[in-house]
Amino acid sequence: MTDNKGYIKDPTRSEEQRKERKRKVYGRRMGRPLRGDRKKAIEETLPEIEVNLDDLKTLDINNKNWLEIGFGNGEHLVWQSKHNPDVHYIGCEPFLNGVSACAKQIDDEDVTNARIWPDDARMVLENLPNDSLERIFLLHPDPWHKKRHHKRRFLQTEMLTRFAELMKKGAILRMASDDPSMAEWMLEKALNHPSFEWLATSADDWRKAKPDWPQTRYEAKGIEAGRKPYYLEFERL
Repeated sequence: MTDNKGYIKDPTRSEEQRKERKRKVYGRRMGRPLRGDRKKAIEETLPEIEVNLDDLKTLDINNKNWLEIGFGNGEHLVWQSKHNPDVHYIGCEPFLNGVSACAKQIDDEDVTNARIWPDDARMVLENLPNDSLERIFLLHPDPWHKKRHHKRRFLQTEMLTRFAELMKKGAILRMASDDPSMAEWMLEKALNHPSFEWLATSADDWRKAKPDWPQTRYEAKGIEAGRKPYYLEFERL
């Protein structure tokens, strides 16, 4: 059963179906064991807000649908959802500690317009209909510094092509990184893609976040450690 936003209202999935998920992510999926409220968020809140892949295929493309890939602890996701109540927000994060933190925030702050996918974002991208998204966020993805690992970076030319298929004309792609090599990588890939145009007209456009681009604790720690974030915004042509 789905709600009027096209999301599953009370998604349930058999253990067999869960085992069939193909893990495409690199690195670990959980750090410290979950306890207390975090464990409760996974066991009780997540089943109520988890995205159902089958429902994505019939997502209403006339809605304001936003997608965040790699939402970390969910601070940006929750902020955007609360400040844009007319938006249907989908967040993807394979790291279960982050998923539990986000699910707890969604429950604590009574966010009703966000759903999350606790696994590889590519599975969501494969099931969304074309021309369905008005915004995509890719904030501080893993830079995978070693050259032999660059193929593991989430943003590749073929990924931008999939973004372009999913995004409506005029839709916005926001990306950020406090790693200079990763920021350069993202900028180069997007600038060389025919479907996207960089919206920066001055240095401040990529040096400073816009008012509707909230700072997360991760970003604040990076700044305190001397890392400068780069804010990149592109329009789907």
